[in-house]
Formats: sequence, structure tokens, C-alpha cells
Amino acid sequence: MLSKDKIARINELAKKAKSQGLTEIEAKEQSKLRSEYLASFRSSMLNTLSSVKIVDPEGNDVTPEKVKTLKKSNKHLH
Repeated sequence: MLSKDKIARINELAKKAKSQGLTEIEAKEQSKLRSEYLASFRSSMLNTLSSVKIVDPEGNDVTPEKVKTLKKSNKHLH
């Protein structure tokens, strides 16, 4: 997960972009921070999805094969 400082900086830059605009350097920084945030979010989401198990009302495992495959290929994330 991204540090609190980086998230605060993302928010600070977003607020400044709305109120007065960003310099070219700030816009590049914002883009880089957003990319880091998205990469972190995607990794976290994949980790969450790889631990999901879906069970029907009768107690049968009905987890889609795609999720089962993801779970097998991402064992290092657990």
C-alpha cells in the first residue's frame, strides 16, 4: 500500500490542480504518484480476489475456474 505521505501528496496536488493549476513538474509528479497508487491498488485487489471462495447454498464450491487459476498462480501473495 502507498504511504500516507504519498496519498496526502496526491490529494494536495489534486486540490491545487482544481484551484490554480499545476506546473509541468507537479503534473509529472502527480502522474507518477497516480501510477504508483493504481499499481498498489491492483496488487491489493488481486491478492483479495485470489483468496475468495464462492459456495452455493448447498455448500458446493462454485468458485469460477478463472479465480481458482489466479489463486494457484498467486500463492506467493498469501
